[in-house]
Amino acid sequence: QVQLVESGGGLVQAGGSLRLSCAASGRIFSINAMGWYRQAPGKQRESVATITSSGITNYADSVKGRFTISTDNAKNTVFLQMNSLKPEDTAVYYCNVRGISSITWVTYDAWGQGTQVTVSS
Repeated sequence: QVQLVESGGGLVQAGGSLRLSCAASGRIFSINAMGWYRQAPGKQRESVATITSSGITNYADSVKGRFTISTDNAKNTVFLQMNSLKPEDTAVYYCNVRGISSITWVTYDAWGQGTQVTVSS
């Protein structure tokens, strides 16, 4: 019942920046956590950055100091500012939102469709 729309992916040279956005819509009673995950070719999906409703953030070691996750709670949107991009950041990035649905009154775990980020050498 919760839909996520991602945007902001693209192709950028190493050292460049991109800002990903993910907006959640639907009958959302609450959002408990939002995050970004990525999956590179031949690799497992991994957590990149997460943020809880209380503002606690966690970053993968590989992106610490370069990526920043933030939210606009009024718009149910999560962002991922990616700076100093490296070729190894190339992956499909997925946003994730967890919370309680106002329709079912149970927890939901929604995923975006993914946005491609390609970093050239």
